[in-house]
Amino acid sequence: MQVTGRKVAVVGMGGAFPTCKNLDEFDRKLFSNQSLIREWDLAMQYNKQIRSTVSGFITDDEMDLEAVLAPIVERYPETYIDKLGRIPDGNLSTADLGSIWTMLGAQDAVKMAGWTTKETQSEETGVVVGSGGAGNQILRVAWHYFFQMGKKARIAGAHTVDRSMSYREAANISCLLKTKGVCESITSACATGLGNIGHAYRLIKFGLQDRVIAGGVEGTALETFIGFDGMMILSKGFSPAESSRPFDMERNGFVCSFGAGIVALEEYEMAKARGANILGVIDSYFNNSDGDGDMFYPSFAGQQRLWKGLMPDKGLRPDVVKMHGTSTPVGDSVELLSVVDTLGEEGYHMSAPKSQFGHMLGGAGAVEFITALLMLKNQKVLPCLNSNTLNPELEVFQKTDYWNGPGKPLAAYRNLVPQFAFEKEINRIACLNYGFGGTNSAMMVSRNI
Repeated sequence: MQVTGRKVAVVGMGGAFPTCKNLDEFDRKLFSNQSLIREWDLAMQYNKQIRSTVSGFITDDEMDLEAVLAPIVERYPETYIDKLGRIPDGNLSTADLGSIWTMLGAQDAVKMAGWTTKETQSEETGVVVGSGGAGNQILRVAWHYFFQMGKKARIAGAHTVDRSMSYREAANISCLLKTKGVCESITSACATGLGNIGHAYRLIKFGLQDRVIAGGVEGTALETFIGFDGMMILSKGFSPAESSRPFDMERNGFVCSFGAGIVALEEYEMAKARGANILGVIDSYFNNSDGDGDMFYPSFAGQQRLWKGLMPDKGLRPDVVKMHGTSTPVGDSVELLSVVDTLGEEGYHMSAPKSQFGHMLGGAGAVEFITALLMLKNQKVLPCLNSNTLNPELEVFQKTDYWNGPGKPLAAYRNLVPQFAFEKEINRIACLNYGFGGTNSAMMVSRNI
């Protein structure tokens, strides 16, 4: 049971964002309606082997990192050099690229939070950070040189395990900051980022921790990109800036991108008592499974139950809904209609951050939660770029006998889907994220007033 009276504040944030050196640049570009998606030179090198070549990727230079390549393995980063000296070499040696991003994001979040060393290293401070998959770039080389080339196991170095294990990001953050509380990762496909923040919220709400560093990440890796390209579900045929187009009639898949989002959460009264700058207050969190046995197809009923769990009495209505909005043909329409089914046809707007930087997979929910915090700070709604034309006809599933949702086409809700950022009083935002296997997560976050 939750402890009566305990609330959860967000007091810090940081991460890694495509084309951006820092959070301030990310903030500025988003609210000036810019796309952070570009042609990926690495993907383009493989010509017809890959269908899609656009991504919201992050270069090492943008993070002030330099890869130290193994002398006997082509393009294999044996370790990294932090050109700004933010992370000790010992910690870099146990980390893959995504883990380095989360360590840098955690440092920024803790600094913004104003936690002392004693508070950070307390038994009451935990770490809950995860990614969507294993350290694919690390594992590919290790397995290839052992199984295909007949090389000895040590060819990939002594850190294959710790640089690729499922909970590597949380482990690296904890070792860097020397936290003594909970340290774990939750992996739930594309709901991972928000799911880890939601679990961290519950740890504080239920009185198990006072502070938690939480979030999600997906490190730049062609190995990850290839898997989705093989499923033929990536966007193709548009310019980079026009490739991610949630809710638009011409959408044909998502843009596979990469990034990290880390937030510092703290029990509200503690944060308030020490004069912390409270970026937002988490009102509620709920997650569930569709339960229909389908690995990929979105469930309208599952999303209805998700909203019911997030708003059991419909009392905390959002001014903005931060959509999952990937640009997949069915996923977008089911999600939009589930929001309308719950909130009605007016009084709020929908924001789709993936339209600006693509789908960051395990990092998506966490980075998009940061965009919600930025919307609260700026009092502006982020756009749904490229949502040029919403379907004026009913979706195929809306014409079936079992459909029990809204009876109007997506075009009827054009007024809810802005194409450009605009000013608006925003007191509360609902954040939605979904993943393969029918996993769903939703969080409500409010401005601290």
